[in-house]
Amino acid sequence: MEAADAARNESEPRLIAEPGLSARVAAVAEPVIEALGYRLVRAKVSGADGCTVQIMAERPDGSMTVEDCEAVSRALSPVLDVADLIDRAYRLEISSPGIDRPLVRKSDFERYAGHLARIEMEVPIEGRKRFRGLLGGTEGEAARLTRDDTETGEAAEILLPISEMSEAKLVLTDELVSQALRREKAAKREAKAARREERHRRHKSAHSGHAIHKGD
Repeated sequence: MEAADAARNESEPRLIAEPGLSARVAAVAEPVIEALGYRLVRAKVSGADGCTVQIMAERPDGSMTVEDCEAVSRALSPVLDVADLIDRAYRLEISSPGIDRPLVRKSDFERYAGHLARIEMEVPIEGRKRFRGLLGGTEGEAARLTRDDTETGEAAEILLPISEMSEAKLVLTDELVSQALRREKAAKREAKAARREERHRRHKSAHSGHAIHKGD
């Protein structure tokens, strides 16, 4: 079951995407990132430091280590250079989504159910575009939100179509920070175990080769 969920998450499309030049950068970056086993969260081209191309990426479980960012940077930098989408010098910045991260896939709204989020719609829903409240998972292709910004006479619970959102982002809270720290520790343990297993495999392979040579 876990393997099936991981496979679904890796191929799950983003329902909230960026416009313009950032969208073209995302189209080039996403296949490269996915080939490495990560997922694109967001691409953004800004005027910071002259010009910065910011790529947010993550593992299917939502984690992203410094080593992961370096691996994505090494693979993506030459591909973006060849694509030649930016007409001036730029700085490539690879980062994790952060604690108060953007929500871009249906599974994001499910994973962070119970946490506080801010959502902005492309078109008004019930007369307004901006919403804030606790995520309550999904229903069909919509996110359920229990609002904490209701006015007199407004219903607290609302369904917001994910594909009609222009932006959705978690709000930083103590509970969210605690959860992020737990996930970071788990990711580091996993990476450490993988490195230990790789060293063991290399040692075993080298020892086996030495034994064969000695027997000859």
